[in-house]
Amino acid sequence: MKIDRNATALLVIDAIEAVGDDALYDPDAATAAYRAAVARAVDACHEAGVPVIFCNDAHVRGLDRELELWGEHGIAGETRVYPEVEVLDADITIPKRRYSGFFQTDLDLTLRELGVSTVIAVGCDTNICVLHTLADAYFNGYASVVVTDATMTFLCGTQEGALEHCEKCYGSALVTSEELAAALA
Repeated sequence: MKIDRNATALLVIDAIEAVGDDALYDPDAATAAYRAAVARAVDACHEAGVPVIFCNDAHVRGLDRELELWGEHGIAGETRVYPEVEVLDADITIPKRRYSGFFQTDLDLTLRELGVSTVIAVGCDTNICVLHTLADAYFNGYASVVVTDATMTFLCGTQEGALEHCEKCYGSALVTSEELAAALA
């Protein structure tokens, strides 16, 4: 796999945990291997000079529709990126209030200003926020790569089904964090 470092960005989607009580982002729900793979993908992109963009839930308590379905979670100011993941000052954070990192945010504008044509996705839930973000990436003309071991499904459906959907419906390339690191080295 070849990656054009000058036209690629990493989207870190909801690789977050609750600072306080938050049933959806229970730190125990994420496995150590998944979190290590997210950190490995972020490190590889940092080392290669690929922009890293965190697309994190930042819900408004009592207002966002998602909260009706999943309960209170990802409240703005009450989450943090996994401690294993190094966040640099040059990284960009784009808060989101819906599943997709594109919906009603400036993600598309940011990617275009960076000259990005390919996005790499890591994070969770693969079947929800990652999937919807990649759908919008596809609809906006971006190519995509999904890092299989740095994504995780835990709310509905299966990891395999989500990855198959990304590959077949959006043309996403599927790679492991090790393969991504090798491609960027």
